[in-house]
Amino acid sequence: MEPTSQVVTAQSAPALAAFIDRYVGYRMTGYEAGLHRGLPSRHMTFIVAIGPAIDVIGQTDARQSPDDYRCVLSGLQDSPALIAHDGTQEGVAIELTPLGSRALFGLPAAELWSTSIEFADLVGAPGRQLWEELQERPEWPQRFAACDRVLTRLLVPERSVGPELTWAWRAVAGSHGTMGVEPLAERIGWSRQYLTKRFTGEFGLSPKVAGRIARFERAKHMLLRTPSFVSIAQVAATCGYYDQPHLNREFARLAGCSPTQWLAEEIPSVQDPEMAGGPG
Repeated sequence: MEPTSQVVTAQSAPALAAFIDRYVGYRMTGYEAGLHRGLPSRHMTFIVAIGPAIDVIGQTDARQSPDDYRCVLSGLQDSPALIAHDGTQEGVAIELTPLGSRALFGLPAAELWSTSIEFADLVGAPGRQLWEELQERPEWPQRFAACDRVLTRLLVPERSVGPELTWAWRAVAGSHGTMGVEPLAERIGWSRQYLTKRFTGEFGLSPKVAGRIARFERAKHMLLRTPSFVSIAQVAATCGYYDQPHLNREFARLAGCSPTQWLAEEIPSVQDPEMAGGPG
């Protein structure tokens, strides 16, 4: 069977837009069975499987046992997860920022740091409803509308993250990690130490690590999209790495492999929606 893939994106309902960047529907068939690396990102992992469950054979925290999930929710992470697939995958990825964890689930994103759970185990009936509705609806607009309905019912805007940490998170993510901790703290009017303590307590990682992940994510997307005559060293320089070995070291820490190995092994991914022919 010739590999085929489809990706469809949509914005969330206006009430959710401050917390969810978009929905990404994906369908892939005909690929060889293998492993997908779930990489660190500025988004929490929130994926509703359509059909077979998501088979996580290597968790981001090695102390957590492998498991499968109908609807997986994870906090931020600084290491890869390993997901087994049989060459066919379908689902909806919800690009949830850590700012949405309190407003939707009533807990800081830090409580889910490097941890995967079944969504229904956290929220109960709405989690089961979300999975069931997506199985029953064949069209992407209907599926995205179901996400809007269920998540809007969970939303309590009064539980949102405070303005200082909201601004700090958006500054780190929006600058692709180029804004240092010192200017962040100065803009907010906090000490560097206090900002790091509050930021880590809310999101699960320090501003410095968040910046590393944002820069890594930018480099990852650039590697996928740039033409072949653009070298990895040029991507490294554009993204603010000292040199290509610096980028290679960050890939080894955050992805568990080199950039060239990742590019050679990775099939279209729900993390890379702009990848030609594949969801992400």
